Amino acid sequence: MTRFLKSRRALLAAALLGAVAHTGVAQAQATYPSKPVQIVVPFAAGSVTDLLARIVAQRLAEALGQPVVIDNKAGADGNIGAAYAAAAAPDGYTLMMGAASTNAINPSLHKNLRFDAMRDFAPITNVAAMPNVLVVGPQVPARSVKDFIDAAKTDKYSFASSGAGGSMHLSGELFKNMAQIPDFLHVPYKGGSAPVTDVMGGRVSAMFCNLPLCLPHIRSGKLTALGVTSTKRSPLLPDVPTIAQAGVPGYDVEGWFGLFAPAGVPKPILTRLNQEVVRILQEPKVRELLLAQGAEPIGDSPEAFGAFVKKEHDRWAKAIRAAGITPQ
Repeated sequence: MTRFLKSRRALLAAALLGAVAHTGVAQAQATYPSKPVQIVVPFAAGSVTDLLARIVAQRLAEALGQPVVIDNKAGADGNIGAAYAAAAAPDGYTLMMGAASTNAINPSLHKNLRFDAMRDFAPITNVAAMPNVLVVGPQVPARSVKDFIDAAKTDKYSFASSGAGGSMHLSGELFKNMAQIPDFLHVPYKGGSAPVTDVMGGRVSAMFCNLPLCLPHIRSGKLTALGVTSTKRSPLLPDVPTIAQAGVPGYDVEGWFGLFAPAGVPKPILTRLNQEVVRILQEPKVRELLLAQGAEPIGDSPEAFGAFVKKEHDRWAKAIRAAGITPQ
């Protein structure tokens, strides 16, 4: 009898503790957010990812009634910031503005990552998509994608990028393979400004440039845009064809930027964040800001975004293997 009573008391205590814990979690969700929220940007201030994060953060702070602070943790192709965000408490107070590189490309390019891009993040929403644009400086006479391909097969052209493994680099590698250019040298830099300068100065032949980075130089005539990497033309460059239209059928590369939380964040918090950000992306002023940067606002469900990220992860793994790029 004594043993039965002790066992019953233990079960009641466990149930009580479980109820208290459940009540605590429910209260935390109901009062979310009760303190500032940070969005980790795994790239430097001034980058495209940083710019998009700041546009969203300003309006999200108003919607949540709490400050939303940008925390730039750049380095290692975005892996430092991504690892930090993945290891954060899953309470909704640490988010990450990820990109194609951090959440789809890097797992196939880097060994011994301190995070699992598929398992350690909870997708919130795809924020925006943005094409790259193939540009050349005044020293390259090509004025079309076809002319460029023909010349690159004999003149040994090079292409610059902001770093190995990013969308600029892989845009070039995919172009090299699909256009069957035998020798198209990749010249990686640390950051986006220096390669643009070197393309304009003739030290590198070309670049698959993030649209906002090169748009002012295209408009000034210092760079010539030959083709955009997406499947449809950019409204900012309506006279520039897609690379697929201009001579490489099936070519399609588009950078994307999405909001993530650490895996394990309670669903009500994820739902709240998704609803707020999707609504923000539909606001005319926010859409105008994003479109002015060459970014197309998206805003989808966590489930749709998660399926998209998985598809991109598998796609780039295949492309990286085909290009013969060895993980570092």
